[in-house]
Amino acid sequence: MKTTRNIFLIFISVLYFSCASTGQIDWNKTLDNTQKEIERYSKNPKPLTNDEVISGLREALNVGTNNATTSASKTDGFYKNSLIFIPFPPEAVKVKNTVEKLGMKKQVENFEMSINRAAEEASKTAAPVFWDAIKAMSISDGFSVLNGNDNAATQYLKDKTSAELTAKFTPIIKNAIQKVEVTKYWNPIISTYNKVPGVEKQNPNLEQYITLHALEGLFKLIAGEEYKIRKEPVARTTEILKRVFGGK
Repeated sequence: MKTTRNIFLIFISVLYFSCASTGQIDWNKTLDNTQKEIERYSKNPKPLTNDEVISGLREALNVGTNNATTSASKTDGFYKNSLIFIPFPPEAVKVKNTVEKLGMKKQVENFEMSINRAAEEASKTAAPVFWDAIKAMSISDGFSVLNGNDNAATQYLKDKTSAELTAKFTPIIKNAIQKVEVTKYWNPIISTYNKVPGVEKQNPNLEQYITLHALEGLFKLIAGEEYKIRKEPVARTTEILKRVFGGK
């Protein structure tokens, strides 16, 4: 409605000056001048204020984090998404290879599924954690983030909040580990491995490992959502997103 009103005002203005200068209306010339004015207006919209920029960035991250956590928290959100799938801990790959040779391939698969289920479970409660961080964003870096790379807002959020998010996310992961019984699948694997003569005993910190990879996975999904908002008009679902990202 606002755009239509502005176009109407442009037309009236051109029409008025046409009459004032010639005393009559040349409709072809008037319409041509109106089109030129509309194009000029479209190319030179009202400059964004810092408040609009930060509101747009917060909205983009709000949309992105909500979509990301919704996607990640559903069943198989991590487990069947190759982009964020959490594999067997690399530092314990010797454990995996050894117990698979001992006939425990299925147990390894179940364990991998369980750590991804823990990440999925934790993601159900991640949105408010992200939103608290988004609300605390400063406006000082607003324009640099807006004009930065396609994942600049996500990177900004990650840089500013990773330590706090890790601290808040760790107990969420701990509860998720208990809920999906990760240790039930892990204990037989590690105990079998540690009984093998001559091996160096292993005991990776699963809580830390899942927390790190769960957050990395969520940030990857958020970056994907940010990219869509920057590049695809259909992804700009609110007026502030259209206003802030419409010219990009």
